[in-house]
Amino acid sequence: MPQFTDTLPQEKTSAPIAKEIVELSGSQAVMQAFLAEDVETIFGYPGGAIMPIYDALYDFTDKMEHILVRHEQGAIHAAQGYARTSGKTGVVFATSGPGATNLVTGLADAIIDSTPVVCITGQVFAHLLGTDAFQEVDIINITTPVTKWNYQVTDASEIPGVLAKAFFIAASGRPGPVLIDITKNAQIQKFNFEGYKKCDFIRSYRPKPLIRKSNIEQAAALINAAEKPFVLFGQGVILGKAETEFKKFIEKGGLPAAWTILGLSALPTDHPLNVGMLGMHGNYGPNVLTNECDVLIAVGMRFDDRVTGRLDKYAKQAKIIHLDIDPAEIDKNVKATIGVWGDCKETLPLLTELLQQKKYPQWLDRFTQHKTQEEETCIFPEFNPATEEISMGEVINTLNDLTKGDAVIVTDVGQHQMVACRYAKFTQSKSNITSGGAGTMGFALPAAIGAKYGAPQRTVIAIIGDGGFQMTIQELGTIMQTKLDVKILILNNRFLGMVRQWQELFHEKRYSFVDITSPDFVQVAKGYYIDGKSVSEREKLKDALQEMLDHKGPYLLEVMVGKENNVFPMVAQGTSVAEIRLK
Repeated sequence: MPQFTDTLPQEKTSAPIAKEIVELSGSQAVMQAFLAEDVETIFGYPGGAIMPIYDALYDFTDKMEHILVRHEQGAIHAAQGYARTSGKTGVVFATSGPGATNLVTGLADAIIDSTPVVCITGQVFAHLLGTDAFQEVDIINITTPVTKWNYQVTDASEIPGVLAKAFFIAASGRPGPVLIDITKNAQIQKFNFEGYKKCDFIRSYRPKPLIRKSNIEQAAALINAAEKPFVLFGQGVILGKAETEFKKFIEKGGLPAAWTILGLSALPTDHPLNVGMLGMHGNYGPNVLTNECDVLIAVGMRFDDRVTGRLDKYAKQAKIIHLDIDPAEIDKNVKATIGVWGDCKETLPLLTELLQQKKYPQWLDRFTQHKTQEEETCIFPEFNPATEEISMGEVINTLNDLTKGDAVIVTDVGQHQMVACRYAKFTQSKSNITSGGAGTMGFALPAAIGAKYGAPQRTVIAIIGDGGFQMTIQELGTIMQTKLDVKILILNNRFLGMVRQWQELFHEKRYSFVDITSPDFVQVAKGYYIDGKSVSEREKLKDALQEMLDHKGPYLLEVMVGKENNVFPMVAQGTSVAEIRLK
């Protein structure tokens, strides 16, 4: 993702919000910018260096809702969840020093998962910069690698232009996080405010590359000549709001399609051309047949290592077409035969128009055969375990029966994440919220808070492991204060399960520091006035899940699952996707 210079925007602009020149403080100008950008929800935590902005916010609480989190990392993960379900830009407030540095993990998560977030951090007075003042850190240099753009404001008059640029950069092209650091003197300083002008152009920044007609034509010719075409789709379809265009594309071409974990829910999971999940714990057929297809079409995904396995053994027989809005992703990991630059909402219809109407019954049957083999070897035993212990897959399968695929599922990181992504059913887009590229434990609980604010009419379920839950458990306080109707489902195997699985398979069962002791989660939740229960018996599982879903308000359900259950299939690190293990 490109970095940007610190030059102020040279922009084409819409009409200013205020036509008369008025005197405002820098903090008041921040509020005017938020009104113009239709900011409805802010996640944050106040402190000394950002206090003037919070003081200005006091007069706008009828127009914007501020959610007081319990830790700044919770704020940015909540903003990510909000952005992912609403399709809008998440907004975060944090103070200087540790308040700002507590955002770094979330910024790293947001940049690799292309999530639009604007973070406003307070900073010490400009004349104190570089003096090691109380709660001063150089947040600009700290966050440069994990932001799409950042900027430090030291004069109030800069605020309207800088914020306009911030919102434009965060949401346009390949989205990402932006951090604006505002010194305390700039927050207090008065200046002549001439109105807020939204930014839609920056001279040095092209969010959408020019679409090359010849590349579209070459790609269509390759697909039309294919005998075994295969589509891989990622979150770019969702970010581009191109779900309808993508569906038309695969249906006209008769193209089997498999998803990355961030692409999950862009296409309904029961669509006949949806052949499953890619990657390390993906479905058997999509992984094996990646190395048998003759044309591989990647749409809005980046060929990360968890999808490709060994690159020197990845799809060497195939001609590769790569559609992406970020030219830097094309040829980065996998060399493309044809690169199609551009927003997939624009490129997919152009490509679809040139496609021949086709079907590939014999090729699709290959996926069906592999699916049957996987169901017999992995899925049936997972859904119907022979032991008395409940399996994680069994929980997700039962949950599917109750939600009918209409819920938003927010997952943390670990075995439960892979199981949920493998088995959860979805009928609509923006339904699977997870930490993909960074794999951030502690993501799910705060992200579920934001997801509920982004989609208030939908059921939001946070599925979390016993390890990850304890990393941001303090955000139960945010749920308590807001009384937010979030369902929390803890799959407790009394281990750091994914690390334990690797230690079992690759380190001779040398379980080094993965046996984790946890508190009574139900009692902890009750301390936050959140109802809940724990279940360990199979015959009580369905009723317990239904009780959680029916409960009015937040609810925590802990399900005790098998301690040493493993997630299969699995592509071991350093192997080819075709070497995927079923057991």
